[in-house]
Amino acid sequence: MHTDWGLRTVPAALTQHYVEQGFWGDETLGQMLVGLIDRNPGLGVKMRSERRPWSGTFADVLGAARRLAGALEARGIGAGDVVAFQLPNWVEAAVTFWAAALLGAVVTPIVHFYGAKEVDYILRRSGVRALVTADRFGHQDYLANLEQIRAAAPGLELVAVVGDSAVPGWAVPFDALLEAAPITKPLVVDPSAPALIAYTSGTTADPKGVVHSHRTIGFEVRQLGGMQVGNPPLLVGAPVGHAIGMLSGLLVPVWRGDPINLVDVWDPAAVLAAMLEDGLAAGSGATYFLTSLLDHPDLTPEHLKLMSRIGLGGSPVPSAVTERMQSLGISAVRSYGSTEHPSTSGSRHEEPARKRHYTDGHPLLGVELRLLDEEGRQVGAGERGEILSRGPDCCVGYTDPRLTATAFDADGWYATGDIGVLDEEGYLTIVDRKKDIIIRGGENISALEVEEVLLRIPGVAEVAVVAAPDARLGEHVCAFLRPGPGSDPPDMTAMRAHLERAGLARQKWPEEIRVVHELPRTPSGKVKKFVLRDGLRA
Repeated sequence: MHTDWGLRTVPAALTQHYVEQGFWGDETLGQMLVGLIDRNPGLGVKMRSERRPWSGTFADVLGAARRLAGALEARGIGAGDVVAFQLPNWVEAAVTFWAAALLGAVVTPIVHFYGAKEVDYILRRSGVRALVTADRFGHQDYLANLEQIRAAAPGLELVAVVGDSAVPGWAVPFDALLEAAPITKPLVVDPSAPALIAYTSGTTADPKGVVHSHRTIGFEVRQLGGMQVGNPPLLVGAPVGHAIGMLSGLLVPVWRGDPINLVDVWDPAAVLAAMLEDGLAAGSGATYFLTSLLDHPDLTPEHLKLMSRIGLGGSPVPSAVTERMQSLGISAVRSYGSTEHPSTSGSRHEEPARKRHYTDGHPLLGVELRLLDEEGRQVGAGERGEILSRGPDCCVGYTDPRLTATAFDADGWYATGDIGVLDEEGYLTIVDRKKDIIIRGGENISALEVEEVLLRIPGVAEVAVVAAPDARLGEHVCAFLRPGPGSDPPDMTAMRAHLERAGLARQKWPEEIRVVHELPRTPSGKVKKFVLRDGLRA
């Protein structure tokens, strides 16, 4: 079925080790979900949305998922088939995800703001047989997009539509599928088989389809859930079409025995109101989500109590942010991972603040790290090197076999493309991205280092430093600045004065400033620097 994906084979010795350590078992994603939901069937599920608000229980969502699974099975869609959905954070996303897991299908969330180009690629590359889609949301007209591209996806047999628009003849209403007889129990499949394709955007022209097995995603749910012990239930604004939102919104709460709370539009004022209404935490994930709440005039001491423990990751975490959190009484932990290897390193709130604030934590349970120099030699403590990782939650490859061959070696090590330093105590700090180094006149400049200094300028809310073309030097430093609410951005003179006081070497100073009110972002909140670089080159 998936032979054209060219997925890697996990080395036998590594598989045996993960099984012996209890990291991997024989449980499928569907079996895990049903077992956990049966313990807490009455827990609440609440979707905050102007267009499709919904509230109910775990049992309600699972019941609908069983009926949807029955409808798909009646159409010949089952174990190993790819079932995708492109939905905002609505209850139908949870129903579809859980239904696909019950069938042993390969569930494929698609970020709700992906357009026709990305969706066309995903449908073709993944071999999607069934798709659940919204009719429209925001500026996106999903049905119009599908009208253009569905003929190029011959494997697509079923399109189900959520919404109030007229359903075209080539699709069916989603609610009609829920009239089917439910399946009674999850289908049993090979736990090493693909269970999930998580698409992630980055520097490549097309999104990368990251394939996880039942075992790798099951361990990741336990790993991530175990790191959040003691926190209030989380209000999730990251889209469930992306790995972070999918894990935090649809899987980890089930493992923890927490209610599910999702919002389909990240409006800081509405999020702050919801926190007080239902006693929820918010702001975890990329720093953007946190700072948007901290900067809002509706923030109160009651909110800060609910946010007393925050986990940050998914994008670089400037020390200026963690120091600000400490001054507000918020305990911060940083973590490092990727869609490919979601929980690579992290800290707990009980660990020393100097480690929680200024490093990205230590390798998590089962994770191994190697840091290599440009010649492929392992570096020592305190030395920079590219991070290679492996562990029981590391993916089994990509839908594009060329990417798998490039990223993984025969021993199961994943080349992250990130540059890090391990200290004497084994704590990791991310210092750069391989593709985020500016080469000015032959000298390497760390964008992250410059960003850390610029973020300490009063009135600057966010900074993205990238390489700009330079006829004389090849590249020079360009800083995109987003000012805080009611603040004026610094001009070049003020910025240079700040950099001089900070002691940053002059060759690292930005040679141009671009003031922006918004920065382009991935679904997880990370700044899409390649968009900024492409704009400068154009």
